[in-house]
Amino acid sequence: MLKGRIHSLETFGTVDGPGIRFVLFMQGCLLKCQYCHNPDTWSLTDGKEMTLEEVLSEIEPYLNYYRPSGGGLTVSGGEATLQAPFVTELFREVKKRWNLHTTLDTNGYNEGPKIIELLDVTDLVMLDLKHIDNEKHIKLTGKPNERMLNMAKWLSKEGRSMWIRYVLVPGLTDDEQDLLDLGRFIGELNAVEKFEILPYHQMGIYKWQELGWSYPLEGVPSPTEAEVQRAYELIEEGKKQTLSATS
Repeated sequence: MLKGRIHSLETFGTVDGPGIRFVLFMQGCLLKCQYCHNPDTWSLTDGKEMTLEEVLSEIEPYLNYYRPSGGGLTVSGGEATLQAPFVTELFREVKKRWNLHTTLDTNGYNEGPKIIELLDVTDLVMLDLKHIDNEKHIKLTGKPNERMLNMAKWLSKEGRSMWIRYVLVPGLTDDEQDLLDLGRFIGELNAVEKFEILPYHQMGIYKWQELGWSYPLEGVPSPTEAEVQRAYELIEEGKKQTLSATS
């Protein structure tokens, strides 16, 4: 019987896709982001094993909230695509039973063609781009960014709806040139319905402490509203440069 390793679930998510959503957080991730507020999701062997029916029975009581709001089911992580067969079946089933909108929240480390069955039952991909500069990406996450950028290009080429999210960390992901480059990259993509900056916060520090790990961004502040606004403006400027170069 197909089972998924589940970290946690949320019944009233309002930031993980359109409308009110059921958010399922899968266990396991291959990235080790320095700002991760759920490092307890990294382990591939922790979490609670649940069957498809067990997850569906958690969703069903709240359908009257999800559907009228234009919401649905979001599967996040960890990294949801590491358990692609389970998430694929879950998406298929919520569509078949309840015609729910499905959102996949991913860091893009997987390859589009390898998870095509999952993407074919996904209405929206929320793609978390961590850093446009490869060296800085490796320092931030432990992995190069080539796969993530390739995933964005693949989704664009295939015309798959996506939202792109970017965590703004002072001194780490807020360099002017990097933000312009990120804007240029996004400007080359089709089907990006929304771009969102997530301001870095320290709310996950206690999780690192619970695990007995030293927190890599100790003392790094959250960005101010002005810094977030500046980042949006630089990314928009980069996008305009791409559009004017191609028009």
